[in-house]
This record gives sequence, structure tokens and C-alpha cells, in this order.
Amino acid sequence: MKQTLTDANFPRTADLRVYHLGLRPGEVANRIVTVGSPSRAHTIAAQFDATPKPFELSSERGFLTITGRYKGVPVSVVSIGMGHPNVDFFVREVRECLSGDMLIVRSVFSFHLARAMGRHRGRALGSCGSLIDVPVGSVVVPKSSVAVERNLDFDFVNPGECTERPYKISRPVLADPELHNQVHKSLAAAKPPDGKTIIAGTTNASADSFYSSQGRQTSFPDQNENLIEFLQASVKDLATFEMETFWLYHLAACWTGRKETAGRSHAPPLATGPVQPTTSHPSPAKVIPNALAGHETVIRAAAAQMVFASRTSQDFITPEEVATLEDWTAKGVLDALAVMTIAPDRVHAEEGSVWELA
Repeated sequence: MKQTLTDANFPRTADLRVYHLGLRPGEVANRIVTVGSPSRAHTIAAQFDATPKPFELSSERGFLTITGRYKGVPVSVVSIGMGHPNVDFFVREVRECLSGDMLIVRSVFSFHLARAMGRHRGRALGSCGSLIDVPVGSVVVPKSSVAVERNLDFDFVNPGECTERPYKISRPVLADPELHNQVHKSLAAAKPPDGKTIIAGTTNASADSFYSSQGRQTSFPDQNENLIEFLQASVKDLATFEMETFWLYHLAACWTGRKETAGRSHAPPLATGPVQPTTSHPSPAKVIPNALAGHETVIRAAAAQMVFASRTSQDFITPEEVATLEDWTAKGVLDALAVMTIAPDRVHAEEGSVWELA
């Protein structure tokens, strides 16, 4: 390994490809939709312009990136799978491939926790409140998110001997207000007359697992029988449960205002050989110098969550409803990104990129 890696801190290949996503500068745009599955990435990318032909890259680590133009605006859709570690790979590695601002919308399926209910008693976060009742097939645009994590210091085998709670709930972190509002507005404009409800201004819960931290009972002693009720009592306006949104909002909030690093996008390679992505479009041979070095940049994040199932009513969306919902939500999210303004001096150079027009 020493013969291959010059610095294991942030490995790249000899042609500047990041380790997990397989991308290099000029292959991912400033405006990004991120999804869980490759099939949904293809569904969204089907709405891209015909020219230039969309660039597609699948990395050995299972990440899929499709970059093109939508209504003339450069956009990427990146499929990252599930969970906060994959969000971390995605945000950090794209940040190192891209100059300027990043606008990211997470489009995801979610499980809905909402039901008509009274006030519950609860101490976590010092708040309690009623939830909004939304049917399956609706779209939720959360203004904030909390993290729900399994408490690894809790004694799950002998819970009676432990004074701590089995699960921890973080403070909420906010979406970017302008992008959040634009996603809501664009989804409302794209919604068909018979479309279901769009709800904005709610709170999402992002768990560190699909089972224990989301209150699902299995044969393991997870001590989560009352987790959902506790969350409902503790987190104001809680509406949805999934595994990624908090981490996206958190990383965006941590980055905002940081400066571009001189030479970051064309630094000497830190590694050679670990990633050999399969690509349907030749990679640009030219790497554009980072003209934004020293400029402050932002990462703006928002989310649109399609409610596929209700944890309280056990309702599930039909396959026919899924296809319709995916189609118009894809348009709404892309429209939102396309109309968001990024200053010309905060956009990655078009020359040598895969979205460059001939």
C-alpha cells in the first residue's frame, strides 16, 4: 500500500479521481440531486436535455453520477445508497471535485410517522407537540432534521441496570431557507391536479439504522418498543423517518462560509489505482485551475421526501402511484435547482467539463 498511496488522508487516483465516487473535477455540477437508488437516478436524469449527451459514471464502490443540463442549466444526479456514512462520502468527495457553491436536494422515499394525536409528555429537547396527518403518496419538504442514534454505552442486555436512554436525539439542524422554499414552490407548480398533499416546514428524523433506531422490532434486544412514541413526544412537528437528511443538513451547515483552497481541484494526486470507474463518456483531459481560490463558498441543502408508507396506519403506496409521484417530483426538484441563482464567479468552470457545449 505504501507504494501506491502518497497520502491516505484523502486518496485520489493519478488522474484525480476521488476514492469512492470515482469522480474528477469537471464531472459533477454545482447543482445536485442526490438519491438512494440508481433506478431513481435514471428516472430523474431522463428529464435532462438531449444536448450535451448526459455523462454517466458508475464507481466500483456503487455510486452512480449522471451529469448533464436541465433547461440549459448544468445539473448532476448522484445515487449514493443509504445511511449517513454514504452521505459523508458523497458531500466530502464532491466538495473536492467542485469549485464554487454547492446546491444539493436530497430526494428520498420515507416512512411517515404522522397521525392525529394529542400532546404527549416528554423531556428530550424540552419540547412536545402534535404531528401533521399526511397520507401516503404525499411529499414532505422538511425545514429541519434531528439525528436518532443508538446509544452504544447503553446496556441492551441488562437494561434495568442502566440509567441512560437507549437512543440519543440530537438538536435539530436547518435546511437552507431559500432552497427549502424554492423546492416547496417548484413542487407545488409541478404537482398534477390529482396529486397528493405537499407539506413543508416539518421536522425529519434521520436514524443511524433501518431497524433499531427506527423503532422496528427484530429478534435483537434493541429496547426500542417506545422509541417512536418518545420521538413524537419530544420533537416538534416530526413527520418523517429516514437515514440521510440530517447528515446532509449538518455537513452543509458546517461548511458554509469556508474558503476555497488554492489548487484544491488540481492538486497532485494522493493515490494511484484504487478506483477504475466505468464511464459512458470520455473524461475531460484538461483540468481547469481553481479560479475561486480564497473565495468564501456555501453548501445549500434541502430535501423532498416521498411518503411511501405510514408507520402508524401501515398503509403502502401502489406501484402505479410510485411512477406518477417519481415523475412530477423529479421535475419539481430539477426546476427548483435550475431557478436558484449562483453568482457567475461561484460556479465551476465550464471549459473542459462534461456539460460544456460544443
